[in-house]
Amino acid sequence: MPFSQNKFDRAVWKIVARIKPGKVMSYGQVARRAGFPRHARMVSRAMCRFDGSLPWHRVIRSDRTLAFETGSENYRAQKTLLQREGIRLINGKVVLPEAESPADLDALIWGPQQD
Repeated sequence: MPFSQNKFDRAVWKIVARIKPGKVMSYGQVARRAGFPRHARMVSRAMCRFDGSLPWHRVIRSDRTLAFETGSENYRAQKTLLQREGIRLINGKVVLPEAESPADLDALIWGPQQD
């Protein structure tokens, strides 16, 4: 494994914990932001290993669908939590405001990137 699992987990937890209410990130965006591009599938595993409460419901698939099988208990829970935060879903997909595209979603959540 090219990295320490604990280091990866902590990096993911830090990013997920900072997602603001009413905002979402994809698993890939979390992985990239944590410094581990191409490790999107590992993000959900890291989130499952967290012993506290992370805003797990704010992490969605890159196609803007929810993370769980449609109709499952977890799907309903994620949908409810997102809707409580004002996030709209149509046909099982998160509706992003027109100004938000996947390309600039990071900037909208985290602000302009500083070099």
